[in-house]
Amino acid sequence: MIGPKRISELSKKERVKLLQGRKMRLSAIMDYVKDIVEDVRRRGDEALREYTLRFDGIALEDLQVSRDLFERAYDVVSSDIIKALETSADNIAEHHSIQMPKSCVCSINGPILTAILWHPLRRVGIYVPGGRAKYPSTLLMAGVPARMAGVREVYVATPPRPVGSFPVDPVILVAADIAKVTSVFTIGGPQAIAAFAFGTETIPKVDKIVGPGNIYVNAAKALVSQDVAIDMIAGPSEILIIADDSATPTMIALDMMAQGEHDPNATCVLISLDERLARAVKRELEVHAEGTARRSLEDNGAILIADDLDEAISFSNAFAPEHLELCLKDPWSILRFIENAGSISLGERTPVALGDYITGCNHILPTSGLSRVRGALGVYDFLKPISVQMTLGGEELRDFLRMAITLAEVEGLKLHAESLKRRVHCP
Repeated sequence: MIGPKRISELSKKERVKLLQGRKMRLSAIMDYVKDIVEDVRRRGDEALREYTLRFDGIALEDLQVSRDLFERAYDVVSSDIIKALETSADNIAEHHSIQMPKSCVCSINGPILTAILWHPLRRVGIYVPGGRAKYPSTLLMAGVPARMAGVREVYVATPPRPVGSFPVDPVILVAADIAKVTSVFTIGGPQAIAAFAFGTETIPKVDKIVGPGNIYVNAAKALVSQDVAIDMIAGPSEILIIADDSATPTMIALDMMAQGEHDPNATCVLISLDERLARAVKRELEVHAEGTARRSLEDNGAILIADDLDEAISFSNAFAPEHLELCLKDPWSILRFIENAGSISLGERTPVALGDYITGCNHILPTSGLSRVRGALGVYDFLKPISVQMTLGGEELRDFLRMAITLAEVEGLKLHAESLKRRVHCP
């Protein structure tokens, strides 16, 4: 772990590691993943079964979860969990409803009318990771906005589990049912991404693939991105916390450890405006961090001390975190100065973990500095705008046509100009 250390005293190496060293290095595994992707493209279901046996140790008969298992899942998942999933889905729908655009006439500029039509994608594939944990929350975060956008077919791929009477965890099936998913397939890893990208005998080819995954899943998404749309290449999770002397060291340490438990490569950074707070958080982490969280903090954690709020904000904007927590006396006062963040949590009572599950804000977020150019997954990820244009005639239209002819001739496109000239004297 770096620090506690003042931002102004960071070495060049430390600054580069924090600001530029978080990107997923896909090149080392790209050839390996490419072989898997191409094999699935060629052999379809047969390849999927072979890779599932090799990587998961499971001999699959059916790649698709039968609908009767969705109903049976409700019998084995507790009512408390079902209620929590339903509340989460309701809150996701409420938050994302403000994103829904409407098809409309955009402008009438003299004789020209323009409009935008919004259409949903037809078919979407959601990847829900397995391995270290189960992620019904991720399924809801992608499935609910997709359905809100009007996507007709929403498919889920998730790794199978080796034991039990359900091929995937029943809580995943309950979440899928709540999100009105079309089908769930028991396929994980890069082979699942390839199946969505190219289609197999069982799994349909989709228009877009969304959802997080490990380095192999992200490498596969990068490889198929010329054949199918993807949401983003998402690296290990990140949190940056800006805190002042009003913050509680235990709470700050818990939030850093909570993010660190996602992945040993997760990045957890505290920027403290108070040196005593920084040292107190360091002591908390030394005593309580364990397992994956301790490893991620030791390898990628940092406790920094800012001379003032301006320095803290400047570093945060350069870092462009996935998750930003503002544990300050008055977090609202600086909100307008935050330029880059995937999601912002205001105040100590709003930990990132709350947003992971229940606030309704989406937790599928840009990492590795990508929040400079995009935000959380949302309804708009499942929509496409179509431009519409129409001329209404009249003398003023001829003026527009002549200007268009001028520009066509400037570009040397004679047939463009001729196409326009033929309209000049139309009634």
